[in-house]
Amino acid sequence: MDQNRIKRNQMLGAKIVKELTARNMEAYYTDSKEDALKKALELIPEGSSISWGGSMSVNEIGLKEAVCQGNYHVYNRDTALTPEDKRKIELATYDCDYFLTSANAITEDGIMINIDGHSNRVSSIAAGPRNVLMIIGMNKVTRDVDSAMSRARNEAAPINAQRFNLSTPCCKTGACFDCKTPDTICCQILITRYSKTPQRIKVILVNEDLGFFFGLGSVAYAVSLSLSSMTSGGRKT
Repeated sequence: MDQNRIKRNQMLGAKIVKELTARNMEAYYTDSKEDALKKALELIPEGSSISWGGSMSVNEIGLKEAVCQGNYHVYNRDTALTPEDKRKIELATYDCDYFLTSANAITEDGIMINIDGHSNRVSSIAAGPRNVLMIIGMNKVTRDVDSAMSRARNEAAPINAQRFNLSTPCCKTGACFDCKTPDTICCQILITRYSKTPQRIKVILVNEDLGFFFGLGSVAYAVSLSLSSMTSGGRKT
């Protein structure tokens, strides 16, 4: 990564950590996946019960593999043999010590956006597990809630739909149509702006591209939005 970008991310990361702390959360900035994994394992005591929502970021830093191989009690719905077993594991997740996940986007002032289909992820972030540990790459940082929502709906959701080969307009076109198709994964939208329980939500920012990051299509989309804003007299972004 370019040294200037590293420096910029370090400064912005420090700002976001401060903003998250003011929102009653616990936050850290790390320079690499390896540092993020080390910090995550420092935060989770051995013997803790752990589960997770669908998260590429948790997988990419090696955290899921580490807890599965470590001295922890893991609730893994992927091991369920029947729908009944899967439901039991999902219900047990709400009483676990640590829930591992990420965010579809986070603003510079520490507000997080998550969109979910099955909704086990957003519901566990909102309430239930004693601690929520979020792994977030700096590529997911946006200026404000509007741009965070746009990232979640126009970047993360279509790529997720393609990943699962769903029958949605965004899977076929790459753009959000605000659809109501049976396969939609945009069923629940969660905005996390404050942790009612002090430090229940813990955020590890990582100076790497994690999860779904902006590609050329998203750059073109962002430029289109910017030009539209400029020609209509709106605020430049």
